[in-house]
Amino acid sequence: MQATPAFEAPGTPTVRRLLLLSIPALVIGIVSAVVLWLVDLLAEQLHVVLWELLPGAFGADAATPWWILVVLTATGAAVGLVVQFVPGHAGVDSATTELDAPPMPILVVPGLLVAVTLSLAGGVSLGPENPIIAINTALAVTLLARSSKAVPQQLVVLLAVSATIGALFGTPVAAALVLTGTVAAVKAGGALWDKLFLPLAAAGAGAVTMHLLGGSSISFTVSPMGEVEPVFVLTGLVIAAGSALAGILAAWLLPILHRAFHSLKHPLLYTTLGGLALGVLGMIGGPMTLFKGLEQTGELIEHPERYAPAQLALFAGIKIVALVVAAAAGFRGGRIFPAVFIGVALGLLGYALIPGVPMSLAIACGALGIVLAATKDGWIAIFVAVALVGDPLVLPLLCVIVLPVWLIVTKAPELVVHPRGRSGPEATAAPAGS
Repeated sequence: MQATPAFEAPGTPTVRRLLLLSIPALVIGIVSAVVLWLVDLLAEQLHVVLWELLPGAFGADAATPWWILVVLTATGAAVGLVVQFVPGHAGVDSATTELDAPPMPILVVPGLLVAVTLSLAGGVSLGPENPIIAINTALAVTLLARSSKAVPQQLVVLLAVSATIGALFGTPVAAALVLTGTVAAVKAGGALWDKLFLPLAAAGAGAVTMHLLGGSSISFTVSPMGEVEPVFVLTGLVIAAGSALAGILAAWLLPILHRAFHSLKHPLLYTTLGGLALGVLGMIGGPMTLFKGLEQTGELIEHPERYAPAQLALFAGIKIVALVVAAAAGFRGGRIFPAVFIGVALGLLGYALIPGVPMSLAIACGALGIVLAATKDGWIAIFVAVALVGDPLVLPLLCVIVLPVWLIVTKAPELVVHPRGRSGPEATAAPAGS
């Protein structure tokens, strides 16, 4: 992950300054969580219409293959209309951005809100993380940084990113881990926790607000691993390495498909074609392979006995292709949540095929491998893996397993497109201040 431009304070911040800046940090945290909650709420309401109310009028249901094809294709066309014609063009292509991308102009926000809501509700295999962070960053910079010189813009960006990550994952720990490298790069003096103080305040406010609003969580209940055995390091490594290789495959395919889709030039064409391709994949994989994947991840973890190894392999394979197609075809969304679903499916596949491996370790290692490949961030990969299973006993093993897996992914391509130059409508959505 690329580093957010760090806020460079002149030396160690005073207690008074930290307390004063805690006020905007907490406000940004609360507002960021509310924005995420509202987008989730809007997407859920539209989801009910598209997948529960409308199908019945045509003698279908959410699992009817032709209905899946129609909804995904229509979603692609709708997103394409927004990207091509709405002012701001729904921001920069999500496939080309990290979580901590530079702030975008406020003009982009309405179109981006519509595009991400349509994608979430329509079954596109992307999460909300990149667009929501972009929206919250743009709002925070516009409303706070430009109206008050007391809070530098770089600090506002850091707080908005922290707040949204805290709200997305339901804990400020995720933000602290993601941003440790960023704040460590600050040239000014002071302890690490002086630099983390304000981002953690924003992330904590975002996480608490999201919990109070009844937001979703990535934590699930899995039977604890029990007594650790030496062989678990090897079996866990096999699962994590296999999952990481799946992530590397996705990263290799993404720029190829991205160039192919974007060669059509017009967003309406390539997002509609992308929606059609997602619809075909959804017909093959069924509803389990649609959407951002958080609810489906919970279904896999809570009822693993329902799915044979062949089904788990199918789910993982379809979701990998769907993730790459959705990202390449210009849909607005993040890649972490669908990657987690893929990792859990692969982890459960390992659990079914490898004798003696504990389920919690298998799931954690499956998530660890692909998230590490997708983000190139060991901290967030370990955090997601442990949070998924809620079993602290897997943590020591993961800290060992992550090391050889890191050697596998460190020189592999990132799950992001680095275009040589942008053209077309999306090129107009330049970062704020550019």
